[in-house]
Amino acid sequence: MDGLRWLLLLFGLAVIAGVYLYSRKERENTKEPAPTPERREPTLEDATQTPAMGDEPGAASVEHDSKEQRIVTLRIVASGNAAFCGEDLILSLRGIGMRHGKFGIFHQYDGTDESAIIFSAASLIEPGSFDLENIKAQQIPGISLFMVLPSVISGPDAFDLMMAAGRALSRSLQAELLDESGSTLSIQREHYLREEIIQYEHGIEVT
Repeated sequence: MDGLRWLLLLFGLAVIAGVYLYSRKERENTKEPAPTPERREPTLEDATQTPAMGDEPGAASVEHDSKEQRIVTLRIVASGNAAFCGEDLILSLRGIGMRHGKFGIFHQYDGTDESAIIFSAASLIEPGSFDLENIKAQQIPGISLFMVLPSVISGPDAFDLMMAAGRALSRSLQAELLDESGSTLSIQREHYLREEIIQYEHGIEVT
């Protein structure tokens, strides 16, 4: 089981990174060209760089527009060496209000605005998307729930919503709720992840 969890962990990270980088590229392609700034002499302030946060447990870091973004991840995997029936998994995702959208994965939106994504769910089967046309025939070993900071809502609120979704899905699917390393998510670990998010929003580097 440990070998399977590590395999799912590595594959899930690859899926999330791919989805995030594709999303980031799409946003950059749709941006208006920035106006050419007026020429000025460099100053001491120009040489000052924003300190980068190191890789933190429970989150991947991505630098974007000089402000670092973070991805916070949870996992839901079928117990033992089993797999979810694809149709049951989709019904459970829809049952907690998630909707199929960009990149063929499921999202929890803030209201009806489909650009305001609070958190998402990707399959641990390459390429991470859900093939709804053939979902009845699919067996899916697990999914990854992930959120990107800064969020469209308060970071701690987004995390609480993702945690509630993870618990609801693990109950309905009789599955295991894990942290980003593939270990059972303890109350202590949950509190630590939430504290990391609070410190991130206040600009405090976690040590």
